[in-house]
Amino acid sequence: MFEASAPAQPTVIDRLVRAVYATAWRIIASAAPYLLRHRLSKGRELPERWREKLGEASEVRQEGQLVWLHGVGLGESMALRGLIHALSAQAPDLCFLVTSSTRNAAEVFTRNLPARTVHQFLPLDAMTFLDRFLDHWRPNFVIWSEQDIWPNAIFAVAARGIPQALVNARITAQSYSRRRYLSPLYRTAFGCFSLIDAQDTATAGRLERLGVRKTVSVSGSLKTVGRPLQVDEEELAALRGALDGRRIWVVASSHAGDEKEAITAMRELDGSEWLLILVPRDVSRAESVAQSLTSAGLVFVRRSRGQVPGRDTRVWLADTYGEMGLWYQLAEVALIGGGFDAVGGHNPWEAVQLGTAILHGPDTMNFLGDYARLDAAAAARQIAPGGLAQALREYNEVCAMTMRAEAVMAQDSTRVSELATRLCVLIGKPR
Repeated sequence: MFEASAPAQPTVIDRLVRAVYATAWRIIASAAPYLLRHRLSKGRELPERWREKLGEASEVRQEGQLVWLHGVGLGESMALRGLIHALSAQAPDLCFLVTSSTRNAAEVFTRNLPARTVHQFLPLDAMTFLDRFLDHWRPNFVIWSEQDIWPNAIFAVAARGIPQALVNARITAQSYSRRRYLSPLYRTAFGCFSLIDAQDTATAGRLERLGVRKTVSVSGSLKTVGRPLQVDEEELAALRGALDGRRIWVVASSHAGDEKEAITAMRELDGSEWLLILVPRDVSRAESVAQSLTSAGLVFVRRSRGQVPGRDTRVWLADTYGEMGLWYQLAEVALIGGGFDAVGGHNPWEAVQLGTAILHGPDTMNFLGDYARLDAAAAARQIAPGGLAQALREYNEVCAMTMRAEAVMAQDSTRVSELATRLCVLIGKPR
């Protein structure tokens, strides 16, 4: 049976580092309400929920054992749904609280809530906010994911005797170079974890160099086993009827470089059967994207204005949040954004989970292992600049990649189940 490692005892230097960090956050805390109100005035916070970042709950705590999981942004929090599903399969009475930090993550995750799960914003890392948060939620176990480590929150949880784990950890070489100067602080935080599990061996090595004193296990990425995005089935059926006969492809979470490639491809592709659904990563860029489409002479309509493509429409600008599942279901092929802009690419697995074939640009730094596995299995295809139209002309061959991608994803369900078993031991619910 898996045996948990006891949290490490802090050294004198560790305690000093913690004291300095806590003092800095006490100073920041005094200005936090004003800073959040300023962000609210700029539309960067949800009006009805911004006080959650001060530790003020907007939901009631569920009865029973509660597992708190944190993922900073949209991709990180959505990936946690697969782990929640695996934990629920082994301990059906568990309840879950998921926190994130970004507005986009909150809006999309709330539309895709797993059973017995609520969402809140992570409070700022000051003890006054954290104590308020923990007093209300009283978690029985805490799971941190990927790179988002908040030391005061970790210390506050540890002080209450609540076990913690770090899963799906990912530390890139660039991230490590920034963090190594704060290794005493990270070493102290990592010492509070009973289990640390990484996406890859490179991350495991960097974590050890940052001060992890226990064995780091490697289970791969959680993103491969995330639950499919939810879709309004009635709307999906209506749109499929309206768009019948079109060859539909999507550029998902696009940046400027992706949009340039997509526009070039659409100008090269002849025939009204082609329809591009263009989904900007940041919908605040919608006006500039619309200007680019106008300059290219492409007829387009905008989702935010309730417009539906007609027969002469070449591009549907999907300038709304939280509908990616709908776009993946409508499209046969997806170009995953971030591959032409030195962004590092975005998550391909949400498209795979909904049966959409994957194309991607050359920059996949943030998902190197994921795209390497897909490419090696001929389950995705890397596109060079200027090569997108030719790939789309090979439409049937590209669509055939879907089955191979689903096979790659299926290989990962066992290892996530094993990770869930190890976590259930820590929670006190051995299988």
